Amino acid sequence: MPEPHASPASRAVLVSPDPQMAAELRRLLGRELPRMTTVVLDSYPGRAKMAELTAEEAQLCFLDAASDRAAAFETMAHAADVCPGLLIVALLRSNDPDLILQCLREGASEFLVQPFTAEQLHAALAKLSRFHASRVSRETEPAGRVYCVMPAKGACGATTLACQLAFAFKRDHDRVLLADLDWMTGTAGFLLKLKSSYSFADALAHAGSLDADLWKALVTPCQGVDVLLSPENPVDGMGETADPACIINYARRAYSAIVLDAGGAYGPWNAALARMCDDLLMVTTNELGALHSVQRARAYLQRNGTDRSKMRIVVNRDRNDLRLRREEIETALECPVFAVLPADPEAIKKSIIEGKPAASGSKFAKAVSQLAQQLTGKDGAAVEKNSFGSFFSGLLKRLTG
Repeated sequence: MPEPHASPASRAVLVSPDPQMAAELRRLLGRELPRMTTVVLDSYPGRAKMAELTAEEAQLCFLDAASDRAAAFETMAHAADVCPGLLIVALLRSNDPDLILQCLREGASEFLVQPFTAEQLHAALAKLSRFHASRVSRETEPAGRVYCVMPAKGACGATTLACQLAFAFKRDHDRVLLADLDWMTGTAGFLLKLKSSYSFADALAHAGSLDADLWKALVTPCQGVDVLLSPENPVDGMGETADPACIINYARRAYSAIVLDAGGAYGPWNAALARMCDDLLMVTTNELGALHSVQRARAYLQRNGTDRSKMRIVVNRDRNDLRLRREEIETALECPVFAVLPADPEAIKKSIIEGKPAASGSKFAKAVSQLAQQLTGKDGAAVEKNSFGSFFSGLLKRLTG
């Protein structure tokens, strides 16, 4: 029988301790892909075995994720470490959305559900072929850097900062994307007076077919920056089941600087954004309650896989009244403050009314421009940790304990 879609691999591995599942897939592969060599393992391989498979030039792995989830996820982790080029197809017994999402997050590129059919296999191989081609393209082209702006608590000005930062990046980057990925209360469109029939929900719906033409229809240009808006109305459950990887991966290939506006720190969607970005800007004000929220958000994100070293504390709306100073904030949080942005209500109010970035001569715009330079490493700024153990540190520890 002719193969409607060429396999992205000439050598594959089938891992399944379930003899019935393994036999079912072997029959399908033998019938649909007779020229592909398949090695069958009846137990989950360890790290050394995964390295051996790499040496044998295995390119595709069909992995039973149903018989033992923990062992399957451990195998995916080994693959990511020793053979990152291996494409993994998770094998499932039923159409379980939670397990499918877990598999994709742990490193699977595609999945098949019993009973395995030729249609399923060909659709999966077509998607893997596109994925393989895009990965080769990414390896030969410089990838854009992703900056996620995330509020530690509500109403701290994170969206205003994300918008201003995107425009500030235009100084040194040809292509900049601002993506409002707040699926409940995204307001970037309101701040910039933008309207569109499409949103990032449409990008998720077409995850397997994103290309330049489709992407051009999804984004809205605004003063030299492409803006991907949030849905006009909240989408129930999106933050629990959707995966932003397709948006971020495409954006890395198409832009040199990507600013993500996250709605908050909590939930699977926001935790995924925090893990995938290169720099996580955690926005707070200099009030004690807001700093308490920073402590909790940092702990939550770290428990959910975010590297703490990429978290940057940005203090917004700084004022010299009764609130905490920078040194006191650093002592309280036991980490350096990356940037302090001044309170500039008149400039921001005018910006919102006009639907434009704040005037370049304003205090806020100058501070954000400096922040952009700091993030790209062009200002040579370095922040050192202070000594800790003061009243503020003890107070915050009691609040979070």
